[in-house]
Amino acid sequence: MTDVLERIRESYNTVATSYAERVVDGADGEVESFDLLSKLAAGRPILDAGCGPGRTTALLAERAPAADPSPVIGLDLSPGMIEVARRDHPDLDFRVGSMTALEFPDETFGGVVSWWSIIHLPRDVVPAALAEFHRVLAPGGALLIGFHVGTESNHKTSGYGDLPMDVYVHRWLPEQLTDLAVAAGLTPYEDAEIPGDRLVFRK
Repeated sequence: MTDVLERIRESYNTVATSYAERVVDGADGEVESFDLLSKLAAGRPILDAGCGPGRTTALLAERAPAADPSPVIGLDLSPGMIEVARRDHPDLDFRVGSMTALEFPDETFGGVVSWWSIIHLPRDVVPAALAEFHRVLAPGGALLIGFHVGTESNHKTSGYGDLPMDVYVHRWLPEQLTDLAVAAGLTPYEDAEIPGDRLVFRK
């Protein structure tokens, strides 16, 4: 597990600047998904787990109601990504850390977003991340997950300007992730009208 996380960390350290320059377009229905998460978080802090260069963290902060200054914290395994995030969004809170071992007290957050960030974790490690998301969510809090739909896993050896990488990209069926989330103690949020490559759960 340590070796896997180190490969992910080093890969995104390598591509951090190039990634921030190239990945700028949002996913379809992104704003609606973030509005839903902000609503379900009910004025409590939100964690962006796997925040990369901070684009999603900034969008979540922008979606917060003016009367609700609850913080949004961006967390990423890659110090390089966090350096870029702090450079581009100096007013926001970014920290280095792993979603498999979150350094936050229980029930800290009203919302957690994992925006296409669990895709690099080995399949047998994803339950640990979901358990951590459940732990740090306050009762009634919400988890928003974005992911690639499918069943295959691909080895990514370069990207974002043909820079070297060494990560795996794992696709998931929605029902597979739902089963794991339910096992972690979460409940599907049936009223979510969002695209099929994301899921919402409540604690």
